[in-house]
Amino acid sequence: MKTVKRTNSNDKDFRALIAELDKELQARYGNTQIDYDQYNVIENLDTVVVVYHDKIPVGCGCFKEFDSISAEIKRMFVPANERGKGIGALIMIELEKWSVESGFKNIVLETGTAQPEAVHLYKKQGFKIIPNYPPYIGNEEFSICMKKSIN
Repeated sequence: MKTVKRTNSNDKDFRALIAELDKELQARYGNTQIDYDQYNVIENLDTVVVVYHDKIPVGCGCFKEFDSISAEIKRMFVPANERGKGIGALIMIELEKWSVESGFKNIVLETGTAQPEAVHLYKKQGFKIIPNYPPYIGNEEFSICMKKSIN
């Protein structure tokens, strides 16, 4: 049985999943990932979601304010052995719901060109590719920015 927990960035399961995410990104992007690490610092955030399957953490994501009407999705991750089971969609649905509850009208995100499974998930959830926003402008070789209206 899958359960969804709303939590914060201090959650030990979230931190463990993020450590896995960082290893995967390093493997996919090599030294280029070092430049992106500065954009992935998540501290003191109260908008974190962790999904469990039979009490085992199998995915996470969070959001933060991007601007007055938009939330930015950060640190979305489902381990490779758990992909294709609807976990990513479950995370996105909960983050979208929470973003609406928080008064946001849009969701934006950045993902990488070497993550086609992520791009596929986001498109399936209704996101559209947009021009890269700061700080990803000029990084189109590695970055894809996306947006979805939610309200």
